[in-house]
Amino acid sequence: MNPLAHFDPDDPYPESDGEPMAENTEQYEWLVKIKENLEILFAQDPQVFVAGDLFWYPVLDRRIAGPVAPDVMVAIGRPKGRRGCYKQWEEGGIAPQVVFEILSPANSLKEMADKLAYYDAYGIEEYYVYDPSANMLEIRLRQEGRLRRMSHLNGWISPRLGIRFALSGETLEIFDPQGQPFLTSVELAARLRDEAARAEQEHARAEQLAERLRALGFEP
Repeated sequence: MNPLAHFDPDDPYPESDGEPMAENTEQYEWLVKIKENLEILFAQDPQVFVAGDLFWYPVLDRRIAGPVAPDVMVAIGRPKGRRGCYKQWEEGGIAPQVVFEILSPANSLKEMADKLAYYDAYGIEEYYVYDPSANMLEIRLRQEGRLRRMSHLNGWISPRLGIRFALSGETLEIFDPQGQPFLTSVELAARLRDEAARAEQEHARAEQLAERLRALGFEP
């Protein structure tokens, strides 16, 4: 990984490399689902920053490192808000603790090895790599100063986020600490419509019961 690749002295910390966020629709759907559900999970905590496809510069000197844009990253202890990129020296020196990568056919073994080395060197605590086409999940946890691969994956609970991972025969499922599954925006909208319809039905039943009671001379 060449930290000076595409280096422009007039723009030493670019916010984009001109590449698409995702290589295909499945990768994009997973990226958005994980990012948005984490946003929902930590919506009430002003000190959890969640981002998708955002350049992370770990050190000031571009000759040393970076950047890399994780598919999804979580920085605990940093305030929410807009950023064009994540400059760690402006973020209290706090590295993102959790990173997710969603594989696509375009990801080479060298690219992923370089990313692992980068995340290992600059302080990531939890690293999740999911391959949707093969339905394979790789989990690495920082132990004794290194990102080490975990062997017991099914039912894994993130130490930092409290979310649970479950690999079925067909796909990966992720659950929040209350056991609610991560949903796509379409699934979430459908659930909200169902809940609104159920609430309306309950209200109608309550109104019918009240009418019957009034007809019998009782005031509900």
